[in-house]
Amino acid sequence: MGAVASLAWAGGATAAVARGDAVAWPDGVTLLDGTAWVPRPGHAQVIVRWATWCGFCRRHNAHLNALLRSLPPGAPLQVLGVAADRDPDGVRRHVAAEGYSFPVTLDTAGFAALSSRRVIPLTITVDRQGRLREIIPGEMAEADVMALAALAT
Repeated sequence: MGAVASLAWAGGATAAVARGDAVAWPDGVTLLDGTAWVPRPGHAQVIVRWATWCGFCRRHNAHLNALLRSLPPGAPLQVLGVAADRDPDGVRRHVAAEGYSFPVTLDTAGFAALSSRRVIPLTITVDRQGRLREIIPGEMAEADVMALAALAT
C-alpha cells in the first residue's frame, strides 16, 4: 500500500517518493501575504490542495480550522493550504470570507505533482521526522481530519 508520489518542484528536480521516504520540500514557497513558508524541523505537516470553487474543499478546510483550534499552543504541527486557483486576489478574498486560519499559497511550487490523482481536496501528511505518511484524495470527514492531530505526538 505504498502511496507513490512524484515530486516535481519549481527547481525542476523530479524524484519518486513513497510512503516512509523523506520529503524534499520545494524552495521558495511564498504565501499569499508575501512571506515565505518553510517546514519547521521536528514538526509534522498537513498540506491540503484545494480550490475556491470546490464545495468539498470548503467543508474540508473548515475541518482543518477546527483541527488547528483544537491544538495546544506550540503544537508541532503545520498546516499549509495550496490553492489550485490562478488568481491570488480571488484566493485572498475566499480565505478571508471563509476565515481560514492556516497559511495559503498558490500551487506554483508543483504540489500537484505529489499525486497522479487529480482530485481535490488532496491531503498530504508528513510526520515529524520529515517522512511522507499519506496522500489522501478527496474530502475527509471531520473526525478523520481531527485525528491528524496525532501527527504532532
